[in-house]
Amino acid sequence: MALKNYLFTSESVSEGHPDKVCDRISDAVVDTYLTADPYSRVACETLVTTNRIVLAGETRGPASITKDKLEDVARECVRQIGYEQDGFHWARAHVEVHIHAQSADIAMGVDAAGNKDEGAGDQGIMFGYACRETDVLMPAPIHYAHAVLRSLAEARHSGAEPGLGPDAKSQITLEYRDSKPVRATSVVVSTQHGAHLSQEDVREIVRPHVLNVLPKGWMCAEKDFYVNPTGRFVIGGPDGDAGLTGRKIIVDTYGGAAPHGGGAFSGKDPTKVDRSAAYAARYLAKNVVAGGYADRCTIQLSYAIGVAKPLSVYVDTHDTGKVDEERLSNVLTKVMDLSPRGIREHLKLNRPIYARTSSYGHFGRAPDADGGFSWERTDLTDQLRAELG
Repeated sequence: MALKNYLFTSESVSEGHPDKVCDRISDAVVDTYLTADPYSRVACETLVTTNRIVLAGETRGPASITKDKLEDVARECVRQIGYEQDGFHWARAHVEVHIHAQSADIAMGVDAAGNKDEGAGDQGIMFGYACRETDVLMPAPIHYAHAVLRSLAEARHSGAEPGLGPDAKSQITLEYRDSKPVRATSVVVSTQHGAHLSQEDVREIVRPHVLNVLPKGWMCAEKDFYVNPTGRFVIGGPDGDAGLTGRKIIVDTYGGAAPHGGGAFSGKDPTKVDRSAAYAARYLAKNVVAGGYADRCTIQLSYAIGVAKPLSVYVDTHDTGKVDEERLSNVLTKVMDLSPRGIREHLKLNRPIYARTSSYGHFGRAPDADGGFSWERTDLTDQLRAELG
């Protein structure tokens, strides 16, 4: 029997966290290639440390995208995030670009040829999830953890809080009663700040952002409100800790409330099912819940490299489903082609829409007019209704 009364915790990290700096740069590289050629292939990893940025990976795209161009892309990402510190500065950091051509062996397995459809870019398992805990059909702890940091970042960028630095983390623990979140039992926020600010100063800067994000009456007791628990956070970002692409995959998805297949998203073009199939699984799960067929839904997809069709489609509605799960699984594969090509075309993923996904979660975001976050649409509900009633 599932536990109904419990505490659950999720964390988020800001756009200035070292790992998120790397995700932003890698996704900006993807966008750069897709802008020049929508069918470019990109697998880009980034490392950052004190005044150093290193790009590595494999691409197939226009020759106009040179190493100098990619260096400019990396610097611009760091500038937009807001790093102009002695230990990490967008203009002064040393940038190395080690990007080479995509493996011919991988290309042979992925490319369409003759009667062979485009295959998956790698083997793997991907999960999607949706639930009714929030209006955006996301688990509440990760939703509010993201929202606190997004609010602080907006205040920093606008100039309303000039004492804040780009690097920050949040962690929110919620109490669940009868499987529903009812209040926060603890809130942790660590944010980089100017040397002139005390721990208490930072606490009072952070407080209204937490209060404005959490539902009324949900704020934890004062003794369980932790802000910069070490007492000082002046040295931050890549100067304080090295960063790598793809190290915050639970932050990127459901905050631990649902399974994760293990593959990171950032730096990968949409032929990589690590990314595109995870988006498709979220899209299907969200439409199942939005359509009223379950209060919670987990979907797993699996693929083999070079093979077009998924090897399996698994649906779990956690005893909240209104229709048989086997029937639901069959219908989902009917209303959406889950081959790599089918996913890309249905969600229109061959567009430069990825840098914006690199912080504050890939899911639970509003679809953009230019096609960003297309996997957050709920436009499959009419088709599901036609098939399921």
